[in-house]
Amino acid sequence: MTRPAVLFVCLGNICRSPMAEGAFRQAAETAGLDVIIDSAGTAAYHVGDPPDPRAQETARSYGAEIGSLRGRQLVAEDFRRFTHVLVMDHANLANALAIVPDDAISQPQLLLDLVPGREGAAVADPYYGGEEHFEDTWADVSRAAAELVRALQG
Repeated sequence: MTRPAVLFVCLGNICRSPMAEGAFRQAAETAGLDVIIDSAGTAAYHVGDPPDPRAQETARSYGAEIGSLRGRQLVAEDFRRFTHVLVMDHANLANALAIVPDDAISQPQLLLDLVPGREGAAVADPYYGGEEHFEDTWADVSRAAAELVRALQG
C-alpha cells in the first residue's frame, strides 16, 4: 500500500491550510499514522511567509505548533506526489482543478466533504475577521482531520 500523502490547500497558505495541516498532523500523530503532510496555496501572495500570527496562536492554543511552516504555491507536481489534495473552498477547488496534470494520482476535493453533514461546504476564510473566526476555522479543520484519520485507518 502506498504511504498516504495529504496536501491541504487554501488561497494564500497562511491561515486555513496551515491550520488544517497542524490539526491533521496532531490527529495523525495521536493515531500513530505514518503519513506525509503538507499545505499549499493556489496563489503566490505569501510564498515563504509563516502562517498568520492569529492562525499560529489558535493552533497553539490547541496544542498544535505551526509557526515553522512556510507558504508555498500549489503546483501540478503536487497531484503526482499526494494521494489526497484537500481544498478549503470552491474557488480554490476550481483553481486546483485547472492545473491537475493528465498523469495525476489524485484529484482535489473539498476538505469538508469528509465531514458528514458538511459535504459541499467551504471552510470560511478567517483572514479578514476577528479571533473568533480563527476558532471557527480550527473547529472545521479539526473535525475534518478526525474524519480523515478514521478514513485512513479504514
